[in-house]
Amino acid sequence: MLKKYMSKALIFASFVGIVSCSDDFTSLTPLGSATESNYFQTQADAEAAVNSMYYYMGDEDMFSRGFMWYINASDDMITGRIKAEADNIKNFNLTGDEGYASWMYPQSYKIIRRANDVLANVPDMDFDESVKKRCLGEAYFMRAFHYFWVASTYGNDVSGGVPIVTVENMKDTKFQRPASVTENYAQIVEDLTKAADLLPLYTSYSSENKGRAHKDACYAYIAKTYLYWAQYDDSKWEKVIEFCDKVSNSGSGRKLIDTDTPESDFRSVFTYQNEFGSEYIWSVTSGIDRGSKLVGVMLENKGWGVYNGWGYYTPTEELFEAFEDGDYRRSATILNFGDEFQFWGESRRYYSTNSLSGFQFNKYMDIYSYADPIGNGLINANGDALYTIQDVPILRYAEVVLMKAEAKLKLSKNADTEINLIRNRAGLSSKVNCTMADLKQERRVEFAGEFANRHRDLVRWGDAESIYSKPLHGRIHSDKTNPDSPYTIEEVWPARTYKPDVHNVWIIPSEVISSSGIDQNIGW
Repeated sequence: MLKKYMSKALIFASFVGIVSCSDDFTSLTPLGSATESNYFQTQADAEAAVNSMYYYMGDEDMFSRGFMWYINASDDMITGRIKAEADNIKNFNLTGDEGYASWMYPQSYKIIRRANDVLANVPDMDFDESVKKRCLGEAYFMRAFHYFWVASTYGNDVSGGVPIVTVENMKDTKFQRPASVTENYAQIVEDLTKAADLLPLYTSYSSENKGRAHKDACYAYIAKTYLYWAQYDDSKWEKVIEFCDKVSNSGSGRKLIDTDTPESDFRSVFTYQNEFGSEYIWSVTSGIDRGSKLVGVMLENKGWGVYNGWGYYTPTEELFEAFEDGDYRRSATILNFGDEFQFWGESRRYYSTNSLSGFQFNKYMDIYSYADPIGNGLINANGDALYTIQDVPILRYAEVVLMKAEAKLKLSKNADTEINLIRNRAGLSSKVNCTMADLKQERRVEFAGEFANRHRDLVRWGDAESIYSKPLHGRIHSDKTNPDSPYTIEEVWPARTYKPDVHNVWIIPSEVISSSGIDQNIGW
């Protein structure tokens, strides 16, 4: 898998750090041209440069916690532990100096710059054309993917988009924000379209190349870019359908894991055995030395004395109650007091002395179910490292299905087929004449605790202000060490003041503002 190539990526990452301080990229200044161009001499150099683009996918401040701090603002979860800085993010009470929120923007621009280096240097190099095409496709994809996250997080049509830095202007020393984030979305679609033309289907990759960018990921992110773009331009809904269909019809065999066994089908999605199956479209490729820590971040703090989980991001009563009776996704998603689960090869019943809501996410717990997961090479022995071999999904095929459903509903078309595909897999009966309320429900319970981004959904639907004006609740048990102890439902997070004209985008880190000279988002 791709993780085996990260040593070469580290060599390239070290190189760009040595030749210039611009790997910081908060100032968006370029690398020194002479030494940089001299680096790109061989196919191995090009591949190492490409591999370096994946390095920050496994950074704790990206897709372990990082962007999850913003998703934590939703009504699905609370911080889970007393942590003032994290609580300020959830409460939209930021100054721009918060460490937890300071890295995602500059780290993304580091990858954008590395992608630009590849796109600037590799076309004129002489080596295997099929490898060259893949390298360029990966660069276009990774540039677009990171623009997607920074643009949708920090840009809108009021304060503007985020600076667009490409090969053509990357030597500039100053950059302006585009008037609207839709300019970013147009650039993202352009990049992803080029990437899709260059990249193969993921099914054609050898085992050691699994985890690289591929054609389905391009199509899926074009669809999601149009989904976000449609917030400002209704004409984009047709494009969402078009590119969702491209994923479904690409020839790679995309489908839901559905064997008509609802008690296990959804649960099995989140296992390392299925990470390169039909459902994960894009994920954080992980191993015991690098990858997403989210699996351990959500594990009980101190892990019942067995392994050092961190105990963050705990589900709310509101999320628990959002699942319908008979929905097998609830038990696969949430651990509730008294629930039986496997941990370190033994059966346990859930209790928590840590969780401030009385729940824990169960979605990523499979990796801890095996006997001696450390000795068997499944997880890192260091409870502070928290790495596992279990990849964490960022975009699944189920989201492609529901993006198409949403677009059809917005175009006054029937979306029963798509919504019922998701419901039936979970053990629920079909619905007739589904509405946007049904779509919102399915997105919520299908993607809870994932990077599909419930908070961004609430923002684009215009629901954030009303939902965040209500307090959040949990189950407070009288004896937190007893799985059978009685509980009361209590407020665990107060109602919040959400101002759409300000809070629909997040504050740009102060260091970025001071070093780059771009304008801060209005109202922050």
